[in-house]
Amino acid sequence: MKNAIALALFASTALVSAASAEGIKEFRIGILGGENAQDRMNSYQCLADYTTEALGVETKLFAPADYNGVIQGLLGGTIDMAWLGASSYAATFIQDPEAVEPVLIKVNVDGSIGYHSIGFARKDAAIASLDDMQGKVFGFGDPNSTSGYLIPSIEIPQYKEGITMDSGDYFGEVKFTGGHEQTIVAVNNGDIDGGVTWADGQGNWEDGYNSGALRKAVDAGLVDMNDLVQIWKSAVIPEGPIVLRKSLPADVKAKMTQLVDELHENDADCAYGVAAGETLGFQPVTHDTYVSIVEARKAKMKN
Repeated sequence: MKNAIALALFASTALVSAASAEGIKEFRIGILGGENAQDRMNSYQCLADYTTEALGVETKLFAPADYNGVIQGLLGGTIDMAWLGASSYAATFIQDPEAVEPVLIKVNVDGSIGYHSIGFARKDAAIASLDDMQGKVFGFGDPNSTSGYLIPSIEIPQYKEGITMDSGDYFGEVKFTGGHEQTIVAVNNGDIDGGVTWADGQGNWEDGYNSGALRKAVDAGLVDMNDLVQIWKSAVIPEGPIVLRKSLPADVKAKMTQLVDELHENDADCAYGVAAGETLGFQPVTHDTYVSIVEARKAKMKN
């Protein structure tokens, strides 16, 4: 009943209809990796329902196995909208500056629009910092992840002389797990010694912070944060943007931007799932927010 009321509210406030979404036969939303595919689909189903109501066309959800699947979908025109990480947006922009446009950014509970890459280990592993990770297995999520690889690969070597991202130099092995959830589970199970994931860094550690992959893992019952300890934290990273394909009809882009912008106000539960935790919703953003990330990504490509 609650979702039905919210759907009706969206339809009436946005004043949308099937006839107004001209030029498209369906709308396709890509979901970046971070947790298993079914959980991702479940978290976004409410948004898909609202999108179908708003545009009057079928909405399909796509949860590729890795980040590149969403990137290539946007570049190839088989995905119309996605919430990208800053590095994934940079990868998309570098390959085709005209493919997508950033429209909205997640807002934290305190009004900020940044988050952190968080290094963590099991509390019983006697690892308190990166100093204790020498010779051990360090897990990263996905090569196209901002917090799961790009930023750690730049900032962690600055932590201490001799640290590189090559297996056998400082860390015994540098391993890609495939995504944030996989990293969290691997550390929790003792399959790897430490790893990195993302969080807003606000609220309580015991809750997995207010939002992010740790919060989603706690909500899913995958981990007890009391079993884990933070061993490293990056500088603030700009939240990734919700992007739309530039070639979409203007009315479709306007309606989808409005729908997501008002999602927290109209259905807080749906917004919680889409935004990976407690937030204030979304606010407008432009490419300018990601210029530094684009340059960092280009620099990594040259190396």
